[in-house]
Amino acid sequence: MMTKNHGAKATLAALAVMFSLSPAMAELDGHGPDAWRVTGVRADDALNARMGPGTSYRVIETFAHDERGMILITCVPYMTLAHYSEMTQAEIDALPARWCLMRDAGLSKAGWVAQRFITPDDAEPAADHDTGDAMIDAARGLVQRLFDANARAEQGIGPDPLRPPLADDYFTADITAVLTQGLGAHPLYGAQDFSGQITRIAPDADQPMFRGMITITVDFTNFNQPQRAVFYLRADPTRPDAALRIFRVEHDGWAYP
Repeated sequence: MMTKNHGAKATLAALAVMFSLSPAMAELDGHGPDAWRVTGVRADDALNARMGPGTSYRVIETFAHDERGMILITCVPYMTLAHYSEMTQAEIDALPARWCLMRDAGLSKAGWVAQRFITPDDAEPAADHDTGDAMIDAARGLVQRLFDANARAEQGIGPDPLRPPLADDYFTADITAVLTQGLGAHPLYGAQDFSGQITRIAPDADQPMFRGMITITVDFTNFNQPQRAVFYLRADPTRPDAALRIFRVEHDGWAYP
């Protein structure tokens, strides 16, 4: 029979093994990169690390917005490429958002973070250089702020930018009305669930502006699959100073409003 003391030692041993696992489980095939960095967090903010995989758990640490060299211990839901290939799309869509247990390069802190806020450390960051055109740069900046605000809301540290009154800062009134009614899929990612990261937010490479309409493309991964959303913006005469607003969003196969 195992004694209470022996059981405690076994638990500590298991934890030690867990924290020494190879950082290779964020990729579906189990062969991920050796280092990770924080992405999608504003320079004046930090990434919350929690006691468990979800916003209901207490924040125990924070990682800097530009933290690098992070080590991944494991992610949940856990799946291999074989598991993923056997699942139906409905089963994939029904999966909860993915969370990963991370530790810093100095091995001084660890905690659970939403996977969408980490990316391989050798990946190129999303391009955010100004084009020199004030309106195009303002449009790209508005879409970037929208995704940043949504990420903070999903972390539980900010209001939802997809609901009034904050939605009015990003969208035309007809889109805000549609968002209030619900779309059946995430307005920014085009799916019911999201587990991935933004890779690029930039003006359309071929025609960034046409007759006052500005096109901004957002590239991202969702469950390791590359995706793109297209945001169309123009000056909204109903806003003070005819400020830019998003008036249409396109995903693969559908659009709104």
